[in-house]
Amino acid sequence: MATGKSCSRWFAPVVALLMVFSLSGCFDKEGDQRKAFVDFLQNTAMRSGERLPTLTADQKKQFGPFVSDYAILYGYSQQVNQAMDSGLRPVVDSVNAIRVPQDYMTQREPLRQANGSLGVLAQQLQNAKLQADAAHGALKQADDLKPVFDQVYKKVVTVPADALQPLIPAAQIFTQQLVQVGDYIAQQGEQVSFVANGIQFPTSQQASQYNALIGPLASQHQAFNQAWTAAVN
Repeated sequence: MATGKSCSRWFAPVVALLMVFSLSGCFDKEGDQRKAFVDFLQNTAMRSGERLPTLTADQKKQFGPFVSDYAILYGYSQQVNQAMDSGLRPVVDSVNAIRVPQDYMTQREPLRQANGSLGVLAQQLQNAKLQADAAHGALKQADDLKPVFDQVYKKVVTVPADALQPLIPAAQIFTQQLVQVGDYIAQQGEQVSFVANGIQFPTSQQASQYNALIGPLASQHQAFNQAWTAAVN
């Protein structure tokens, strides 16, 4: 019986020691995952262009629970990229296609469609920003991760959101005016003639109305270009 008690006393600290080693191993694993994620944020995410990279299967394994932190950044980045590709780049393409007065007519339908989608797009981006901010605010991050993540968040979420605020209204105003010019030319029908990359109207009243419509385009184009440059850079 004495031998049995001796074994029992010897075995208890061994079990406790194994538990300590096991728990330490868990903490070390999380530390390694966090370190790998911080390194990725600093050397990949911060240096990426306008599109954040998709995580590979190996990276997801390396980052562990921090994959959900990255999803906040990646999700908003995807929303912005989609907005630029489907909502705003078509505006730029149509504007660049206008070289002579006839082009106001040929581009008015694409511009009309783009103008109609911009309002919905603005609301979608606003909702995406609110969701990202809420998720970001709810994060509980270690001291070595938080400042790095916050820096990437500013680059990926805050700065693009601030740049898009003036861009979408500028695009709405500009496209609406371009559509009005195209509609006016189309309404004149065969009364209009196009000569040497210019346009002629049979009456001075028609010419004055046309000039009044195209008058604001220069300043609107400039405002749109400035906002676009700020957004893409």
